[in-house]
Amino acid sequence: MIDADTLSQASARVAGIVRETPVLSSPFLDEIAGRKVFVKAECLQHTGSFKYRGATNAVRSLSAEALARGVIAFSSGNHAQGVARAAAEAGAPAVIIMPKDAPKLKIDNTRSMGAEVVLYDRDTEDRMAIGTRIAKERGLSLIPPFDFEPTIAGQATCGVEFAEQLSALGVKQADVTVCCGGGGLTAGVALAFERDAPGLRVRPCEPEGFDDVARSLVSGQIEQNPRASGSICDAIITASPGTMTFPIMQRLCGPGVVVSDQECLNAMREAFLRLKLVAEPGGAAALAAALYHAEAFEGDAIGVLITGGNVDPEMFVRALSG
Repeated sequence: MIDADTLSQASARVAGIVRETPVLSSPFLDEIAGRKVFVKAECLQHTGSFKYRGATNAVRSLSAEALARGVIAFSSGNHAQGVARAAAEAGAPAVIIMPKDAPKLKIDNTRSMGAEVVLYDRDTEDRMAIGTRIAKERGLSLIPPFDFEPTIAGQATCGVEFAEQLSALGVKQADVTVCCGGGGLTAGVALAFERDAPGLRVRPCEPEGFDDVARSLVSGQIEQNPRASGSICDAIITASPGTMTFPIMQRLCGPGVVVSDQECLNAMREAFLRLKLVAEPGGAAALAAALYHAEAFEGDAIGVLITGGNVDPEMFVRALSG
């Protein structure tokens, strides 16, 4: 169970290691959204993604013996880089299972941090099965990307920071859009808000065709996505919400918001032009929701989490050329 003490322990564990990312605003974004938009730039986090928070908390929760044996994780790239860096900083070997169609930048970055990368086909192979097998064979500690208490608690530190920053800006009642895959960040931020800022409500944001969380929140049970690829938002494509994260989201989150790939590209362009931020498609989904689905929200302010900035140059050029 992730309670207030668990969140406090995670905050203490990552203090001085993770970067406190800034909250930015722009009158141009406010005009598009029709309200004040406050953007927390987790794309400026170490490794270019919020995933470093959960990875750091999870890795540093392990015993010395477990660290010596090493860790293993599976990821399309951001969790991969987070675990690779966190493991290297803790002196632990790391094996990362990555889809072969992940952005080349993410694969190269993960290898450059010293991790062994094992590629798989996300359409025909099961990453969990691959990771579980290798972990058993080598005695490695598996660090799941979202359905894992230390990961969720580590991601919650982002919500703890954002709640403090929004309060300092006078925002205590607002929806906060969060890019959502399996729900680790979404659930963690929602738990942080429940403890520290009950006037803030998380709104999960997903790409069209991969809106398993939005559909699950409507049906009241875990829904599956019919396919495993087909969106540029690779960072937030998962088969379904986690069995640990979904009950948290069901209890604490508002309705999901679904955005198109083109809206994510447009949001990437606006983030660069107005905030000078580089966002990847999946990391821009929350900004896309705030800017282009204004009717889904109420109030005169909205919080946005840009969750990652690890984008290949070709995709970034595509966004800027739109």
